[in-house]
Amino acid sequence: MALRIGINALYLIPGGVGGTEIYLRHLLQALHVVDDRNQYFVYVNKETDPELVPRADSFHLVRCPVAARHRPLRIIYEQTVLPALLRKHRISVVLNPGYTGPVAAPCPAVAVFHDLQHKVHPEFFRAAQLPFWIVLLWAAGRTSKRIIAVSPNTAADLSRYMPFAAAKISIVPHGVDSTFAEIAKRRRLRPGRTETAGITSGTKPFLLTVATLHPHKNLDRLIQAFAGFHATRPQYRLIVAGLRGFATTQIETLIRNLHLTDCVELTGWIPRADLYNLFEHADGFVAPSLFEGFGLTLAEALAAGIPTACSNISVSDAVAGTIAVRFDPHSVAAIRDAMHKVTGDRAFRELAQTAGPAQVRFLSWTRTAALTLEQLVNAARGTREDSGRTLSNAQSPPAR
Repeated sequence: MALRIGINALYLIPGGVGGTEIYLRHLLQALHVVDDRNQYFVYVNKETDPELVPRADSFHLVRCPVAARHRPLRIIYEQTVLPALLRKHRISVVLNPGYTGPVAAPCPAVAVFHDLQHKVHPEFFRAAQLPFWIVLLWAAGRTSKRIIAVSPNTAADLSRYMPFAAAKISIVPHGVDSTFAEIAKRRRLRPGRTETAGITSGTKPFLLTVATLHPHKNLDRLIQAFAGFHATRPQYRLIVAGLRGFATTQIETLIRNLHLTDCVELTGWIPRADLYNLFEHADGFVAPSLFEGFGLTLAEALAAGIPTACSNISVSDAVAGTIAVRFDPHSVAAIRDAMHKVTGDRAFRELAQTAGPAQVRFLSWTRTAALTLEQLVNAARGTREDSGRTLSNAQSPPAR
């Protein structure tokens, strides 16, 4: 019997929520590819573009008269009106891909937890917002029939901070857009080091970081490290592509104080095509985060065959393994030395062209969609399964 699956996309602010937007857009398109049986009802806000939802008879866009930028109103709508809509549309199971959902949903719910940063690093949150995260994510953990964690680290954090939810957790990693494999092929065909830079950076080689300008992304130390690197390699630029977040003013001030305004660029949120262009022409990639739930941009850099350096936080173990240069994210000197390694070590650079894509070859959005659909079906039918899936198992190719 076909299911009527609800997708709660009320949280989505295009260009305003970072990686969870990339996750949702790719997941919906991949669900369209892997599922020709069930019906999907995608509940969106006033800001969301219709391109979010696949153009297919099995997908229905439900426009709701609420603005996600007004978070209190969106939360009230999610808790009061959305349950009525789920009942009206006879939804069998609802997916909450942005952590939270209606506590009083009239059907089983599956929640996606991208991380538990509000518990692990509450100091990175604004004081006025932290109570909402604490209460709403606790409620999602309590009321969801199944919980999707995007990595073993997130699953471990869930079990630690929400032990009551441990039996409901399954690990479903993010995917990597197939476009990055095409980028890797083009990079391999280009002779020698590329000297062609990205969308606004002329002809100088550049290092790339893709991250929201939030404190946990560790961009202040990245900028300081680049200042030391640039002193000996003045031909390089640094491009930081990502949403302007809580730390934007601090980062902009640091760039000015270090006299780096001519060689460090903060792009803000940019169209996906422009981001692909940056990945294609970057001379190296640096991921300096202090905390990640999964590390999607790191996986994308490896898939593109870019010589990559990343912080030695545990979540990077599963994504990068030994393929990336690892550094202590608290050490400016270590980050600087990693920049020299990814730009100057010829053997490492050549290895990155093939080893990076091979490292993340099993991360695909169709695999993510298939595993997500499995959890939705289990929740709708009241099925319980082992929650011991590891990231390595979740990455394995499907049986043929």
